[in-house]
Amino acid sequence: MSILSGRFAGSLSCRARHLVNMRRAMETLVTEIEEYQLSRCRPYDEIPGPKPIPLLGNTWRFIPFIGDFKIQSIDQVSKRLHEEYGDIVKMGGLLGRPDMVFIYDANEIERIFRQEERMPYRPSMPSLNYYKHVLRKDFFRGNAGVIAVHGEDWYNFRSKVQQVMLQPRTARMYISSIEEASLAFLQRIAAIRDEHGEVPDDFLNEVHKWSLESIARVALDVRLGCLDENANAETQELIDAVCTFFVNVGVLELKIPFWKLFNTPTWLQYVNALDTIVNTTSKYTAAALERIRQGKDNANEPSLLERVLGLENDTKLATILSLDLFLVGIDTTSNAVASVLYQLALHPDKQNTAYDEVCNVLPSENMLIEGKHLDQLKYLKACMKETLRMYPVVIGNGRCMTKDTVINGYQVPKGVQVVFQHYVISNLDKYFPRSKEFLPERWLQASGVRHSFASLPFGYGRRMCLGRRFAELEMLVVISKILQRYKLEYHHEKLEYYINPMYTPKGPLNLKFIDR
Repeated sequence: MSILSGRFAGSLSCRARHLVNMRRAMETLVTEIEEYQLSRCRPYDEIPGPKPIPLLGNTWRFIPFIGDFKIQSIDQVSKRLHEEYGDIVKMGGLLGRPDMVFIYDANEIERIFRQEERMPYRPSMPSLNYYKHVLRKDFFRGNAGVIAVHGEDWYNFRSKVQQVMLQPRTARMYISSIEEASLAFLQRIAAIRDEHGEVPDDFLNEVHKWSLESIARVALDVRLGCLDENANAETQELIDAVCTFFVNVGVLELKIPFWKLFNTPTWLQYVNALDTIVNTTSKYTAAALERIRQGKDNANEPSLLERVLGLENDTKLATILSLDLFLVGIDTTSNAVASVLYQLALHPDKQNTAYDEVCNVLPSENMLIEGKHLDQLKYLKACMKETLRMYPVVIGNGRCMTKDTVINGYQVPKGVQVVFQHYVISNLDKYFPRSKEFLPERWLQASGVRHSFASLPFGYGRRMCLGRRFAELEMLVVISKILQRYKLEYHHEKLEYYINPMYTPKGPLNLKFIDR
């Protein structure tokens, strides 16, 4: 028996050595192929793009009055660069920042994502990185979450929370909480409409309130009352702070970084906004933690905070996760919902089809929504996908190259920030025929011409949006409830889209909500 055991162990040892040798051989082969490709590709300096000028590089293009790039119209700038230079464009000479290379080719984006390493780097956000790791390092203490964080710190945090955040079945446990917040939003719409059924100019802010209420209920199992007539002013301060953060981050990242030399007004507003977000969400989280510690009975599903604590028993980690959810979950989801409602109002035939589907799946307004109902709302999901194809809330995503890479036949060195221009790509006819038309039906056609990497509103891969499952669920529930009760119309001049801070219709969104 011992002889057989020895032979078996020896066999396993030989197999293990063989596998190790094979892996090393494959790694060597891949390295040799990459080096061969690099040697045969065109040099980095030949990538087309706008030429920098002495001293100011290309940063001058973002300076008011003299520059030809405006932060609020980066979508049009991106389209212009693609039309002028092609599928790969280099934007070099950005003061205080690495070069950026814009990619407009879905095949190249797929290849980069498929080869993603264990700890991919997003393009850095120096302003938020400085806030988390220098200015407020005592609060974060090396546990800074997933936004503007890279390397082992990011990987360790993400690994601990993604088990809770990215499972569809986990998100569905919160349908009832999200439905409650959505019903409160419907009551708010009824209260703010004028005699013609139109909502006021600041309707987007009301959608922000719904989004904040939804996040609080899911993340902390807390009812903030954002949509109440006598809502706490603190909730509006939090919404305003998140908007200020997003508006100012673009200025700090793309214009001349004077904030690194002295406290500019924009920088001070930015820091004050982040402090408000940190202090307010920490207060909400502390109250939720105290309730959990006291073991108070609760008939609802355990909050995300409780689920993370159950897995990791780390209150700091759970607190930072809550902060990240509030920081990036309010504006993004609410702008997406506002955009879908606007598109449905502009396309009454599509709205009617979605309404008929909702009525078939949920014949009564009083029916509680269940997961099986959401599975059947295929056309409404297609309307959401089509809106985010044409008007993605975040118009681009990217990676910072951690090694020399070949992209579109050019050598791209380590350290360059590669930006995937999703807005432009998803509005090209070569990926989506009749791309200028709102056609939700294209998402229901199995044989439709569609590249799976040509529309990525939530990103892809290891750094995909951590709150995607909850954002999609919140959108589906609230829009279905709105369609049940209201017909949407819009009777004003058609709005253009712009970035402020998310990609959203520019101007008052005076939608008309007509009782069904």
